[in-house]
Amino acid sequence: MTTRSLAEPIAEAASASALYRAVWRWHFYAGLLCLPFMILLAVTGGLYLYKDEVNSLLYGDYLHVEPRSATALPASDVIARALEALPGTVGSYLPPAAPDESATVAVTSETLGQQRVYVDPYSGAVLGHLADGGAARSPFMLVLRKIHSLDYFGWIANRVIELVAGWAVVLVVTGLYLWWPRQRAAGLLKIRSGVTKRAWWRDLHAVTGFYVALFILFLALTGLPWSGFWGKNVNLYADQVGLGYPPEFWNEVPKSAVPMQEAMTQTSWSLENAPMPLSTPTGAAPIGIDRAVALFDALGVHKGYTVDLPQGEDGVYSASVFPDDVAFERIVHLDQYSGQVLFDGGFGELGAVGKAIEWGISVHMGQEFGLLNQLVLTAACFAIVAMAVSGAVMWWKRRPAGRLGAPPIPSHWGTLRNVLLLVLPLAVIFPLVGASLIVVLLLDLLVVQRIAPLRNALS
Repeated sequence: MTTRSLAEPIAEAASASALYRAVWRWHFYAGLLCLPFMILLAVTGGLYLYKDEVNSLLYGDYLHVEPRSATALPASDVIARALEALPGTVGSYLPPAAPDESATVAVTSETLGQQRVYVDPYSGAVLGHLADGGAARSPFMLVLRKIHSLDYFGWIANRVIELVAGWAVVLVVTGLYLWWPRQRAAGLLKIRSGVTKRAWWRDLHAVTGFYVALFILFLALTGLPWSGFWGKNVNLYADQVGLGYPPEFWNEVPKSAVPMQEAMTQTSWSLENAPMPLSTPTGAAPIGIDRAVALFDALGVHKGYTVDLPQGEDGVYSASVFPDDVAFERIVHLDQYSGQVLFDGGFGELGAVGKAIEWGISVHMGQEFGLLNQLVLTAACFAIVAMAVSGAVMWWKRRPAGRLGAPPIPSHWGTLRNVLLLVLPLAVIFPLVGASLIVVLLLDLLVVQRIAPLRNALS
């Protein structure tokens, strides 16, 4: 029978304490990088959840009409009225999704650029025009969407958002490790009363972080498909291994080199990089927009779809719709001369990866479960802001004057190794996070670790 010396439990406790501080250090770095952006994402994303409601409030005079028993005008007449009011080139047509909605024509004007003209589908009266908001459906929501994704600031900012999403996962994993009860029961599931301000802020951060952790993971993972590096490569991988759209969709269809995301007003994540099919000129006259709309309706495309008109002799009529229920998501392409269906793909035809990501995107945008979806994610956005603000307050209150206030760097390689083992799988799944992890680690070892002794020597 062996006996443990008194030094062994002391050494174990010291090792556990060192690991705790090391994880805390990386949690600190992740928070330093993520929290400002998480506030931005939570505020803009929370507002975007109510896209339809805000658009109706701000642009109701353009979007809504008095429903009538009269038959709606043909699409060609609506387009003609729109071009009378605003001459230009027509890019797309949006039939009314409901009896009280206007018809919309996207027009590129030489003087105003891309505009959307709103037309009463019963009388043909032009209700006005606004800058084209694309899938966001309004100028205000387009601005909000671009701020949310940092599209205004170019591809580098897009990579920053991708880094933030990946580091948010690190933040959650390390945060849950720090939250773990161990020998403490208070301040875990509810905020304590009658404690100091410092303890209250700590409880607010830890308790809120625990309840919102799964939401942060979900929003980060479902937001990544839009990113330029990770999203694009996962998209290509899903197509290559047959987990997106089955390859047989394209076997005997003439295709261009132009991806759908460049040629269409809106497309699904699964088809962003898929090639646009081509019409085959036969000498016959094009079928026209009225016939194309009739064919889309006959095919049962869900109401609320957008029709992109053919651009050039080999262009196609394309209908795309992304309703609240992801099961009705669908894209259909028609030959502009014969009306033949060149592509007809919906949620049901997707592979496992495509279905998971499209469903996740729908929930991320607050669509899949209606008002409940919106309210739950709104609460999560409020919680994310509260957690971020409380984390910043905690740091500000406890940091030494004139210093960053990061937890001390581990003195033993073994402790650092254990932390790396905790976050290494995330670095493999998210390569940009892995690259940034190496950069932060090198800065920590080669720069930050040497500044403290120098500061102490000079003080």
